Amino acid sequence: MGRKRAAHTAAAREVPISTGIARLEPVPGEPDSWVLFVNGVPSSSITVGDPLRLDFEYLDWMSRVVDTVFAPRTTLRAVHIGAAGCALPRWLDASRPGSRQTAIDIDAELVRQVREWFDLPRSPALALRCGDGAEEIATFRDSAVGLVVRDAFAGDTTPAALAAPEFFAEVARVLGPGGLYLANIADRPPHAALRAELGEMRSHFTHLALVADPGQLRGRRYGNVVVAGTQEPIDAVGLAKAMRRGPAVASVRCGDALDAFIDHGSRAG
Repeated sequence: MGRKRAAHTAAAREVPISTGIARLEPVPGEPDSWVLFVNGVPSSSITVGDPLRLDFEYLDWMSRVVDTVFAPRTTLRAVHIGAAGCALPRWLDASRPGSRQTAIDIDAELVRQVREWFDLPRSPALALRCGDGAEEIATFRDSAVGLVVRDAFAGDTTPAALAAPEFFAEVARVLGPGGLYLANIADRPPHAALRAELGEMRSHFTHLALVADPGQLRGRRYGNVVVAGTQEPIDAVGLAKAMRRGPAVASVRCGDALDAFIDHGSRAG
């Protein structure tokens, strides 16, 4: 029979969830595409019949970082903190069949609803878990995970526990030498929170990379920034080329250029 398709009866309606309200809206003219809003914030864009489609630009950037760091067809053990509609887990399942993933979300009712609404892989391809990501990351074994993605917010702010030294230490522990940490940071000028988080990441990961809209880094807009942390070198040239092939323009900073960006804030302070 195959997986269920999205529940059309859920279109354009609001439902209570554990942390507030979720709203599912169809994309006009695209009966297979949906946008999930969580407490008024657009949190996922899902095209049920095309899991490789990532409409949110920061998710497209994340997918390109993954494909730069890991060889094609490599299967991954992945942990996602902040599940929402599971757009990136669906992409990973389709692009790297055989991967095993766990998506964690603090909202138990949202976890239940997205299983009902969307075409999600089943465990062990994708296990959904309700819990606090800052606590749940500690339950994974040393070097047992290849990819950790943090895409969790309280409103438009990263919860403090998910940007704390203890959290980064746990992520580095479970990833091991060959792993990749990816995070979505909602950033606004003068980038104080972004610089602070990158500075803390620098204490736990040997190599960092940042992907963002060029205008955002020049202080012209608010938006999402993707940051990456690894213990092994990141192919900065390959990553920049991958971003140029994408639908949304993105700048990449690594190495000395990124260190200068991080340290600029501390000098200014």
